[in-house]
Amino acid sequence: MIKVLFVCLGNICRSPLAEAIFNHKIKQLKLTNHFLVDSCGTGNYHIGSQPDKRTIKVSTDNGVNIFHACRQLEKSDLYGFDYILAMDKSNYQDIVSLADSLELRHKVLKMREFDKLFHGFDVPDPYYGGDREFQEVYDILNRSLDGFIAHLRKMHSL
Repeated sequence: MIKVLFVCLGNICRSPLAEAIFNHKIKQLKLTNHFLVDSCGTGNYHIGSQPDKRTIKVSTDNGVNIFHACRQLEKSDLYGFDYILAMDKSNYQDIVSLADSLELRHKVLKMREFDKLFHGFDVPDPYYGGDREFQEVYDILNRSLDGFIAHLRKMHSL
């Protein structure tokens, strides 16, 4: 079982959307049984809440089901997950600051490392934006997750 964790700041916009898109894609590829997927936030602002209504809307508008209760990143997540994908530099730094070994740090990646168009950039936080910004984040995640899944299929012979 490959364990994947998506991480943003509040766990109401980017990371639950990434989780939903990833689950949608692996279901289409009939790979669901190979993965355990979750998302969380580095901050504790929205613990127990549903994703932002605009996140739910963009997900639904794109034919992707989203079900998630927000939670905060815990140090134990670094031990429990094989891949931890940060949405931006700040999230990345917050996650790696919890890692007490090089092995744990190597699990932490930036989401856009897998974006074939803009490798290495941050996934922008759409929280203060509108529908256009949420759709842009959806498109970035959709593209990046295609690259991430291709990487996983290669690395794990799926």
